[in-house]
Amino acid sequence: MKRTKLWMVLAGAALAVLPAWWIGKTPRRVSGKQSEAEAAVPAAVARVRRGPMENSLTTAGEFKPFQDVDVHAKVSGYIRTIYVDVGDHVKEGQLIAVLEVPELAAQLAGAEAAERRAESAHAAAHAACERLQQAAATKPGLVAQQEIDDARAKDEESEGQVASARAAFSSAQQQLQIAQANQKQYGALSNYTRIVAPFAGVITTRYADTGALIAAGTASSAQSMAVVHLAEISKLRLVLPIPESMAAQIHVGDPVKVHVQALDQDIVGKVARFADSLDLQTRTMKTEIDFDNRNGRLISGMYAETTLTLRAKRDALSVPLEAVRRNGDDATVLAVTAENVVEERHVKLGLESSSRVEVLSGLSENDEVIIGNRTDFRNGEKVVPKEIAASGGATEGAR
Repeated sequence: MKRTKLWMVLAGAALAVLPAWWIGKTPRRVSGKQSEAEAAVPAAVARVRRGPMENSLTTAGEFKPFQDVDVHAKVSGYIRTIYVDVGDHVKEGQLIAVLEVPELAAQLAGAEAAERRAESAHAAAHAACERLQQAAATKPGLVAQQEIDDARAKDEESEGQVASARAAFSSAQQQLQIAQANQKQYGALSNYTRIVAPFAGVITTRYADTGALIAAGTASSAQSMAVVHLAEISKLRLVLPIPESMAAQIHVGDPVKVHVQALDQDIVGKVARFADSLDLQTRTMKTEIDFDNRNGRLISGMYAETTLTLRAKRDALSVPLEAVRRNGDDATVLAVTAENVVEERHVKLGLESSSRVEVLSGLSENDEVIIGNRTDFRNGEKVVPKEIAASGGATEGAR
């Protein structure tokens, strides 16, 4: 009897537990909205925003003297005296060296003597011509009492003497002009024995010493040796190689920010000139910026890192570079709609900086675009957008 009651109690307990166990095994039905939320994947997004933007180019350049020349002699000769050495600062027109040219001195002396002889001959011929002209003028009165034929003969003789004297005078005058020209030529060459600075600068190299034989600068480069090398360093050129893709955007007056690594200083300049043609080997265009260096803080040959601003806008609509995919001239972004759906859009691009690119069409301000690995997302896919702040941190939560 007791055993029968025990089995009845156990059976009742089993019947009480079975419905609860069956309910736990039965799948629960969830709403459609909850299912979609579980299916959506998180996506890092950035907002389309407006702000100042510039298209700039960062490149390295080298400072060079504004003028840089080898100073040659105009005539050949020996250096009698040289007045400068490496590191000396000279003014424009300052005497650098004096040459000794014995042959030129002899030629100059001969030319001066020839000029004096020509002057004497000219003076004698001139005096003789004047006397004969005076005699011819007074002769008609003197021969008025003589025979007519005799007078004519003497008159013709007098005219012939006057013509001869005039010819002698003309010849002497030509000889004088030749002598004077030779004297000027040798005198000018004599002045070339004084070698002077063509502009103010510093002597960077001295090629010759006292007594060295210097060939004329008009000779071939193999025979001609310069006396010194002169560089103008009070004003320097910063030479930049601009790549072909950006050469057309260069304009005179464009601002340039320069960081001189050796001095750890930043200076600002403007484009002064550019070649307006490309180097066929490097496919770059030489562009120059001038810098005042009267204080001597910059040294020729120093390298500098430059940032050249090509174009700038104060209120440009832009997105991060990593949000854009390019295929030739076509560009697309993955935008996230108000319903959190991925939508591929074609955009037209403008200015480009190191981190952002301007969007001219295809997006509006405050639109959200996916950044990062675009291959993880498909057009029409549901996502949970998580905005990435400008500093790089994520903004918690979706909109």
